[in-house]
Amino acid sequence: MNAETDWVYRVFEPHGSEGWRPYGGDPERWQGAITAPDSTEGARYALGCIVGELMTEWERSGLHHAMHVRVFLWHDEAGDMGEADFIVEVRPRSDIDAA
Repeated sequence: MNAETDWVYRVFEPHGSEGWRPYGGDPERWQGAITAPDSTEGARYALGCIVGELMTEWERSGLHHAMHVRVFLWHDEAGDMGEADFIVEVRPRSDIDAA
């Protein structure tokens, strides 16, 4: 039997010497929970959903708006950044021409 869990996420953007701040003009949009299997595959699924949403937003608004972000993922409930179960850094390249 596969157990499911909530993978809680938050997306942050760099903020100079102050470190990281919540991403975007509406930070509530970039935090939440995704229910997926309680396994590494479930975490990968959740991260894939989040990064996919980021890519969709950047494509919709123009890829020149894509920015460096970090996606933090916790099992069950959010904690401190340093306690995240997974951290994925997304650094879009601006030197690639769209095909």
